[in-house]
Amino acid sequence: MGLRSATDLFSEWADSGRDVGMEQGHAASVEVMLNRLLSDRTDPFTAIDIGCGNGWVVRRLKAHQLCREASGVDGAPSMIAKARSADPQGDYIKAMLPDWKPLKPVDLIHSMECLYYLEQPLMFLQTLHDEWMRPGGRAVIGLDHYTENPASHDWGPSLNVHMALLSIEEWVEGLKQAGFVDVMAEQIGSKDDWAGTLMLTARRREG
Repeated sequence: MGLRSATDLFSEWADSGRDVGMEQGHAASVEVMLNRLLSDRTDPFTAIDIGCGNGWVVRRLKAHQLCREASGVDGAPSMIAKARSADPQGDYIKAMLPDWKPLKPVDLIHSMECLYYLEQPLMFLQTLHDEWMRPGGRAVIGLDHYTENPASHDWGPSLNVHMALLSIEEWVEGLKQAGFVDVMAEQIGSKDDWAGTLMLTARRREG
């Protein structure tokens, strides 16, 4: 039997209500990530949440006083249905990565627990840089599944879903090779045998 689709898995989780637990479980890390994106922001911004799930981060972004527009994209139909139900006026797109891209680039990119489901996540970073982001735009990416977090290594086999297992160095170098600058990696929320969420921050050059 082949691997199952991550989007099918997450649609099942949305149907069974597990999206709420995902939101609660990721909330602390996302709080740090959004603070890193927004704490020193002085200009109006547009934003996209990649792998938006039920849309909770998009709604957080929309609530910011400087936000002009925030969108979410996810390949799981039931997740998008939940997002649209909770926020009928919101912009939630059901689409598969890496093929989909926004009609116009944005200022801020947020993604939590999504990119390693792609077959070639490091190649997608190039697309993210070139086609998703405005010059000077900033990205924050959160990952719990990475080489330095052994507690996450069995997730792919246990769920029968593809998950790219990359090291911190590989992610950092991938961002740099894609053209990002000010690339930083930080492990947040570590405890006991949990290495924490890997938070990657990066910026597209001005001009």
